[in-house]
Parts: sequence; structure tokens; C-alpha cells
Amino acid sequence: MPGVARAAARDFAPPRAEPGPLNHRERRVIVMTMMMPVFMGSIDQSILASSLPTIGRVFGDVHDLPWLITSYLIAATALTPLYGKFADIQGRRASLMIALGIYMVGSLISAASTSILMLIGGRVVQGFGGGGLVTTSQMVLGDIAPPKDRAKYYAYFSIAFTSAGSIGPAVGGWICQHWHWSLIFLWKFPFCLIAGVLAWSALRRLPRYDQPHRLDIVGAVLVMAASSSFMLALNLGGVRFPWLSAPVLTLIACSVVLSIGFVLRLVSTVEPLIPIAVLSDRTARLATLVHCSGWGALIGLNIFLPMYLQSALGWSPTDAGLSLITLMATLNASAGITSQLIGRVRHYKALPSVFLVIGIGAVIALAYSASSMTTLKFEIILLLIGIGFGPTAPLTQVVLQNTVAMHHLGTAIGTMSFCRTLLGTIIVAIFGAVVLSPGVVAGTPTGTSISHFAIVFLAAAGMMAVALLGLLLIEEKPLQDTMPTAPAAKRP
Repeated sequence: MPGVARAAARDFAPPRAEPGPLNHRERRVIVMTMMMPVFMGSIDQSILASSLPTIGRVFGDVHDLPWLITSYLIAATALTPLYGKFADIQGRRASLMIALGIYMVGSLISAASTSILMLIGGRVVQGFGGGGLVTTSQMVLGDIAPPKDRAKYYAYFSIAFTSAGSIGPAVGGWICQHWHWSLIFLWKFPFCLIAGVLAWSALRRLPRYDQPHRLDIVGAVLVMAASSSFMLALNLGGVRFPWLSAPVLTLIACSVVLSIGFVLRLVSTVEPLIPIAVLSDRTARLATLVHCSGWGALIGLNIFLPMYLQSALGWSPTDAGLSLITLMATLNASAGITSQLIGRVRHYKALPSVFLVIGIGAVIALAYSASSMTTLKFEIILLLIGIGFGPTAPLTQVVLQNTVAMHHLGTAIGTMSFCRTLLGTIIVAIFGAVVLSPGVVAGTPTGTSISHFAIVFLAAAGMMAVALLGLLLIEEKPLQDTMPTAPAAKRP
């Protein structure tokens, strides 16, 4: 009987030989392959920054423009921890393929949009996919190298992440100025396909550290609803309704109630969206605080600096976007150089702390020079901001991965990404409420609008100061220099 014969052959077949430990070349190939998903998932946080005025004119709606950014961030925020747990259950490759597919569907919806509401819906779908692109790729780094060596590989991710943040405004501005706004969502399609093919092949050799998890869908829905209510209140308050009006106060009340429900869910369910066990570790908690505060400030600057240059200083969309290349180049260089040192020195916090002080000073100078900015002064300030924050990015990832158990790595990274994106979402909404008045969006370079941008820059400096305080409080635990042995091998 053919069925019995096949079963017997399977039972007596020799076990499949598992791949041996990865060497440096194989690790580097995998990490470089993951740079493309990181880039795709990250650029959507900034590519619309210099395109918002154009899109607002096309659809005749400037008040809902912040939702094109916050809707993406809210969706990515809610699903990021779910991707972390799913990747711990089914493997990194399956998680990445699903994220790429959803991201491409969202891009198609966005490009075909005929109204601002449809475009916001497309951005939500994009966010559902984009949240998994960055998170899953960061998990791969934790799978291939011990904490002591991860910083030098994380430099590749830092290049992709910060390049996306800095190139995004330039690409978006150039497309809107010379082509059609819908190409902002279509030009990435070939890169998504290439990323999928490369990842499918490269991740076959990835070791597996599987852990069963429960996916907290209820927690994800609660945090999305709470965030959306809060963002909507900020979007409507002072523009369409007075701040103390019934609609705005009702939205704020809904946000508070839903947030309380989310917290109760965290402390009552068996396996909540944000695992209490991970954040109960003081080092992990501080690393997450530093990471989120620093990146939150950078996300806010990447989005609102092009608006400042266009509306307050009268620059073109392309020039405003290209000006941020200095920030990208210096941040990448700073992160890359210091990443090579983190695993080789005992006091690995010292240099990032000193550099972060420089970055804070540069952002404060940006705020106080907002009304008298020159091109040369602006580029020097961007250079110092990039140098200042660069070393903090790889350090926080390494510190977190050095303190959590390997089988909880995906969940821990998902938690850090969740907190970063949630804080970034709130920051974008608050900054938008400050600067996105009708006069600012229309490009009226008034003294009031410039003062609003100065407030935003000072707030960004304050967030970086919080990151510095958290960095100083982190305990410098010795970095592990070996990888744990994988359990029964499975294919990713």
C-alpha cells in the first residue's frame, strides 16, 4: 500500500542534518538582507512629512492631515507586540512574509485613494504590515549573535532605520513636486518583492528558539481605540470644536476609560499584550525608556522639520527634504563607529552619554534660532543632533537583549518597539496640534507659526533629556559573549 510504504520510509529516514553555527559572513548576509524590510517599515514614518501640504491641497482637507501619519503609527503600535509573539511561535520568516503582504496591500489602497478618508484607511492597513517589518528584523539580529557582538551588526539596522527617516522627506517632497503623490506608495513595491525573496532564502539557516504564546487581540484593540480617541480629540480641539466642548471632552473621557481598561487587561490576563515580566526588570525598563524617549524626539523632528522649513522659511518640498541628509549621514556614522566599541569596552555607557548631551544642546539651539535660521546654521545643528543621538540607538537594543531570556527575545523587542511607536504616535499628535493650524499648513511664514515650531523643538530637547537621565541610571551589566543552545531544531 503506497500510504504505508511512504510512512515506513519516513519513519526510517535519517534525521535532517541541522545547520551548524553561523560564521561572521553568514551573519552579515542575513543582517544586510533584513536592512530592506527595516527601511520599508521605517520610511513610512517620514516620507509624508514634506508631502502633507500637497496632499491637503489635492483633497481640500488640511485638518485631517495628521491622521495620515498617526493612523499608520497607531496601527503599527497595536500589532507590534503581536508580531513579536507570533514570531516566537511560528518563526521569523513566517512573521516577515505576512508583514510584507499586508504592507503591500495597504500601499495599493493608499495609492488608489480618492478621498482623505480612504487614504487614512490605506495607511491603517500599511501600519498593520509595517509594524511587523521592523520588529521581526530586529528579532533576527538577536537570533544570530550574542549581546557582546550585536552592536556591530545593529549598525546595519541603524543605517537602514535612520536613512529611512532622513531620506523619507526628500523622496516624498521630490515625488510630490515632480510626479504624482500616489507614487509615494507605489515606488516601494519592487523593493518589497525583492525583500521577500531574499528573506525567504536567507532565513532558512536561522536558529529557532520557539516559545508558545497567547496573542492578546483584546489588548491590541483597546490600545488602538484609546490612542485613536486621544488623537481625534487633539485633532478636533481648537480647530473644529472648542477644547472644552462636549465632543472633545467625550473623546478624552473615552480615551481615559479605554486606557484604564487596557491597564486592567495587562494586570489580569494570563499573557497580556505588554508582558509585565519583561518590564519588571529594571534594566529592561530603563533601556526601553531611553530608546523610546530618544527615538520619539527623532521621529518628531524628522516629521516637523520639513514643515518648519517649508512653512516658516519658504523652502521648496525637495529642498526641505534634502536638508535632512546631514542628520542621516552623521547619525549613521556616529552609530556605526560607536557600535564597534560597545562590545570592546567595559564602561559602554560613557561615550553615548557624552554624545547625548551634545545632541540635547543642538536641539535647544535649534529652538532658540528658529526665527533667525540660516542654511549653514541649520546644517551644523543637524550635524550635532546626528552625532549626539547616534550611539544611543544601538546601545539600548544591546542592553535590552542582554538582560532578557532568549525565548522571550521576540516579545521583549516587540514590547520596546510597541512603546517606541506608541510614544512616537502621541508625540506626532501633540506636535501636530501645536503647529498644524490652517495658517501654518498653508505656508504662511508668520511669527506665531515660528514660535510654535520653537515650542516643538524645546519639547524634543526635553524628551532627549529624559533619555539621558534613563541612560545614566542603567546598570552596566557585562555583555554576554556566547549564544544559548537552540532547542529541538525547526525550520524558520
